[in-house]
Amino acid sequence: MEAQDVPGGLRSRVLLPRRLGLAPHGCCWALPTAVLCLYGFFANLRPSEPFLTPYLLGPDKNLTETQVFNEIYPVWTYSYLVLLFPVFLATDYLRYKPVILLQGLSLIVTWFMLLYAKGLLAIQFLEFFYGVVTATEIAYYSYIYSIVDLALYQKVTSYCRSAALVGYTVGSVSGQVLVSVAGWSLFSLNVVSLTSVSVAFAMAWFLPMPHKSLFFHHLSSTQVSKETKVVECKNGAVVRDDPALKRVPGWEDVESKVPLNVEEHPAEQQGQKMDIIKVIKELWKDFLQCYSSQPLLCWSVWWALSTCGYFQVINYTQGLWELVQPSRSSEIYNGGVEAVSTLLGAVAVFVVGHIKTSWATWGEIALALFSLFIAASVYVMDTVRNIWVCYASYVIFRIIYMLLITIATFQIATNLSVERYALVFGINTFIALVLQTLLTFIVVDSKGLGLDIFTQFMIYAGYFAVISAVFLISGTCNIIRNYRRQEEETDEAVASIA
Repeated sequence: MEAQDVPGGLRSRVLLPRRLGLAPHGCCWALPTAVLCLYGFFANLRPSEPFLTPYLLGPDKNLTETQVFNEIYPVWTYSYLVLLFPVFLATDYLRYKPVILLQGLSLIVTWFMLLYAKGLLAIQFLEFFYGVVTATEIAYYSYIYSIVDLALYQKVTSYCRSAALVGYTVGSVSGQVLVSVAGWSLFSLNVVSLTSVSVAFAMAWFLPMPHKSLFFHHLSSTQVSKETKVVECKNGAVVRDDPALKRVPGWEDVESKVPLNVEEHPAEQQGQKMDIIKVIKELWKDFLQCYSSQPLLCWSVWWALSTCGYFQVINYTQGLWELVQPSRSSEIYNGGVEAVSTLLGAVAVFVVGHIKTSWATWGEIALALFSLFIAASVYVMDTVRNIWVCYASYVIFRIIYMLLITIATFQIATNLSVERYALVFGINTFIALVLQTLLTFIVVDSKGLGLDIFTQFMIYAGYFAVISAVFLISGTCNIIRNYRRQEEETDEAVASIA
């Protein structure tokens, strides 16, 4: 038998961290992670997606440019915004899996309608269902946190994101090859996409149902006791007389994860299902506390502003390419460009993870500089009416954005719990969608200005230039303040010595 001192010398119970959201290593996490990765791969394996605009403008749907750009695409923005917050709460309340199933079903409906729906109104409904798809992505990325141990978060997150990335890349490459080499029609690509998302929907049924979630569902003490080992703490010592305990990862650190005096804290262990009003109040309290941090606020502002512009450019880039070089009269390489930009962006993300610098000091200046590069790439894409220049500018645009959003993610996630990170991520995305909705309604929607694609992209370039100017001014002021503070501290130190 081993003994380990416990402060206080009180007779206590220590619960093994098994179903407190901390699953042991091994098959308990490997199986759901593998199933989720397969779902993410097939859900993103959509070879027709880089060719959506040519398909809608082509003979299959025979829609006009005004209908596609000014009446159909804005529906996605509006539906995404309306659905985001309800889906955020429903995902946690329903414990992820039902929402993943909803996403899979929405993908099937979207691509079925792409194949067989006709007319403006039907395609607008299609965009609504695609809004459901994007709003429910949060379930895919947060599901695994309710299944695996905290120590495995980084690993499984990389697996899930890599699976989605590989699926998208394979889909883009295969779409380009099937169009350019095999001569397949865009209708056939949509058949392949429908098949792939149907496989993803089938895979989702094999995901185990989580027993807990971040906000609404917590395991009560009675549930935990049924599935955990209990050891007695007598005279200030934990008696480990079960050999199985030595095989459980995290046991050595159990005191830091589980309160020892469980019987003195029933409120912390009870309340498996929290009231929605209480959850919202807690979210509001966390919101105020999180955004009171100036560095987090700075990175969040850039996140929201830049993501708004990124969504707009991504949504309408195919339309710009179609006007620069129509697909009816020439070969297009949309799939290849999407694949290249995704892979190079992934490389940039990997590299930035190993860069050591003082982002607290130079972060705003970096955001200003790279935002200016983004503005330049969008401007070149808009003014130089050459398809290869457009492709190259788009690749640069995506690489820089993926690089910066990764840095922003690192900075925001620092010193935040998983619950608060999910909250901040959701709020930043929601603000980005509000801004995007305003921009879409004013610039794109036929009920607003209804501007043409080239004028839109000139506005987007100016938008990123304004972001760059704002962060350049803010970053410069921050550096000056830090320099003056250091001088004052040095003067005080010298005065104290004298």
